[in-house]
Amino acid sequence: MTEEWHNFLFTDEDVLLLTYPKSGTHWMVEILCLIRFKGDPKWIQSVPIWDRSPWLETNKGFKVLKDQKGPRFMSSHLPIQFMPKSFSNAKVKVIYVIRNPKDVIVSGHLFWKGVKYVQGAESMEQYFDWFLQGNVPYGSWFDHIHGWMPRRDQENFLLLSYEELKRDTRSSVQKICQFLGMELRPEALDSVLENSSFQAMKDNKMSNYSLMDGIAIDLKTTTMMRKGVCGDWKNHLTVAQAETFDEIYQEKMKDLPSELFPWE
Repeated sequence: MTEEWHNFLFTDEDVLLLTYPKSGTHWMVEILCLIRFKGDPKWIQSVPIWDRSPWLETNKGFKVLKDQKGPRFMSSHLPIQFMPKSFSNAKVKVIYVIRNPKDVIVSGHLFWKGVKYVQGAESMEQYFDWFLQGNVPYGSWFDHIHGWMPRRDQENFLLLSYEELKRDTRSSVQKICQFLGMELRPEALDSVLENSSFQAMKDNKMSNYSLMDGIAIDLKTTTMMRKGVCGDWKNHLTVAQAETFDEIYQEKMKDLPSELFPWE
């Protein structure tokens, strides 16, 4: 993380995509980029995804963002307590995407083992234990959710779930447009849906991380675009693990309204 980090200056024009890792971040970046250009895919097909919505907490992303003018798109996995000080004074538009934590566990285990700077778990069992202890990149999922959820009713905060995005992508995109104050014609909306589909992203070398293969990620070991489905945890977690997780989940999440979480 960069030293000048805490002095980063947010503006009211900024759009910040926030997620806990493996909750649909890249998909949402693609959607946002397509909305920005009213469905025209030229930008997403010519500029790498990490340059279109730079990562706030990386040195490279920070440098790009601090010199960028005009409405900036940026991504972050940061828990709320690590946000730069200026965050609380600016009316940054925040989109927070959540996902069934059991799917997050499976996706996380299969992803991190191919990332160069992260210690991969030996087994799903080991990663499952690490996840419950919060010993994974960006810490505890439960803490991340609890940190950001109190903002959910603010007018500059949009809460979305991966599950509702999958179930009704069109309505979700319309909700995002409304939040951003953008209007899309029907054909532009169709283009957003078509060009942000799982297959389109998997085939787009600006979005599928093939440009980073062998540098930051080993695509023989992992994949940035694995399945893009809900409920795949059932193919990977044992019944005992699922039961253990559910017990811990009920306890840790009991202070939040269950209707916020569409996977219950």
